[in-house]
Amino acid sequence: MKSDKKALMVEGLPKLLLLLGLCVFIAACNSSGNTYQMSPVMVQEYSSEPYKIGVGDQIRVDVWGNEKLSLDVPVRPDGMISMSLIGDVLAAGNTTESLSEAIAKELLVYIKSPQVTVIVTNPSSSDFQSRIRVTGAVNSPQSVPYRKGMTVLDLVLMAGGVNQFAIPSEAKLYRRVSSEIKVYDINLDDILKYGKLETNYMLVPSDIVTVPERSF
Repeated sequence: MKSDKKALMVEGLPKLLLLLGLCVFIAACNSSGNTYQMSPVMVQEYSSEPYKIGVGDQIRVDVWGNEKLSLDVPVRPDGMISMSLIGDVLAAGNTTESLSEAIAKELLVYIKSPQVTVIVTNPSSSDFQSRIRVTGAVNSPQSVPYRKGMTVLDLVLMAGGVNQFAIPSEAKLYRRVSSEIKVYDINLDDILKYGKLETNYMLVPSDIVTVPERSF
């Protein structure tokens, strides 16, 4: 019996050594200075806010059990929509949830426990809300629609790169985080000339990248 246990221990030894070796390899990879990781601060500080209705958006208002009050309507230039019974209601600047609550509150005078749902069917005002921009000493300043996965490098290349008067090492990223504007340093020299991507941040809607110009 003892010899059988000893044999099992010997047979299991290579597997144990293999597992230990694998753990060491993974730890080494994670600690390698050559492994590039995007700055976690940039990801953590961005939180998506609820969409706010804007002028020109097409919205659907459904009042449960009352088709005559339900409607599909664009938000007027003054930010309002018009509904039967309650007249004008301010839509622009509201989320779908807050607008639903505002309409339901107004309808309480006429309907018992109204249930209102608002859906944005065509968010045409979102184009400028979700754009990203690059300005300053680039060959072609740009304001472009945001696309998931875009980075600082993508945006600068779309602008034709930096011009001859640029100070690439002093570029900045301006980002709105809640109600605050935060500024992050970008070293475009490192990105464009040396392939160092530590400041090649992932972009989010409304980001602005600026490249300063030398003063003569």
